[in-house]
Amino acid sequence: MVGHVREHFTELDRLLQSASGIGPVASATLIAELPELGRLNRREIAALAGLAPMANDSGSSKGRRRIQGGRFDVRRVLYMAALTASRRNPVIKAFYERLIAAGKCPKIALVACMRKLLTTLKAMVRTRTVWHADHRSAAKT
Repeated sequence: MVGHVREHFTELDRLLQSASGIGPVASATLIAELPELGRLNRREIAALAGLAPMANDSGSSKGRRRIQGGRFDVRRVLYMAALTASRRNPVIKAFYERLIAAGKCPKIALVACMRKLLTTLKAMVRTRTVWHADHRSAAKT
């Protein structure tokens, strides 16, 4: 799969791998499994990847939100990418540390980092720009 991506999607592969945390496997998986990456808004792309928080409510009881459904392979690859990015990528690392300092559980903070990384990648693909620390504001669209 990585060889096919290098042969046919070189520019998109280089663009995705410019973000710290995205390697050849993550890039190839995103290109193959999530071709809608640059065309959907942040809520739609998060739901498609299975990263949108789903309500667990019934009647008057309010349960915890959880992620489910979507494309499993994309979610699995984004987990590993967010784990790396939360240590190496300055923007994602600051976001992760801020969530931990606010009292969020590490796993919940990591899922939020997955969603942030995905929306940042979406903005990068849409605008065809390589990674730079200024994508904090671009990822909000």
